[in-house]
Amino acid sequence: MGRWAPDARGRLQQAAMELYTERGYDRTTTADIAERAGLSERTYFRHFADKREVLFDSTGRLEQLVVAGVRDAPADAAPLTAVAAGLDDGAQLLDSFGDDARARAAVVGGHPELAERELAKLSAMARAVGEVLRERGVPDPAAALTAEAGVAVFRVAFEQWAVAPGRPPFPAVLTAALAELRTAVAGG
Repeated sequence: MGRWAPDARGRLQQAAMELYTERGYDRTTTADIAERAGLSERTYFRHFADKREVLFDSTGRLEQLVVAGVRDAPADAAPLTAVAAGLDDGAQLLDSFGDDARARAAVVGGHPELAERELAKLSAMARAVGEVLRERGVPDPAAALTAEAGVAVFRVAFEQWAVAPGRPPFPAVLTAALAELRTAVAGG
């Protein structure tokens, strides 16, 4: 593709995943990614701050979907039910990425600095969900506990889904994980 071809951001993301899968994260540079995408390294840095950030580009959109889903849950929904509604919206987004999401999970899971970044992004999402629960009238510590528990279930379900044989839909894996949490909390 030519230097001025459309969707530079998407091309950079695709090139990064290809190279991280082929060569490994540590042996791939931003210059390699830009070259594979048919762009300059300067263009890479117009879109992403560093080589990690290309992996976390959709995190903001994921958080927005989850927060909106919690906010839009029925007013009488229990806190965990409201969180589950938001998480389901996020699960549908990640499910739409299919094998790309699974490949990304393998790259992130194989590098402690990336896994740490992932946890930081999930922690930010839990704080945002907790804030929405407070707006819905849920007091602390219940708001913080429910948000943290919900995001923890989301993380565990995603890790299971990423390696699951048969490619089950992520929303179904998430629903099962939430049911496990409810059973554990109920004592059974």
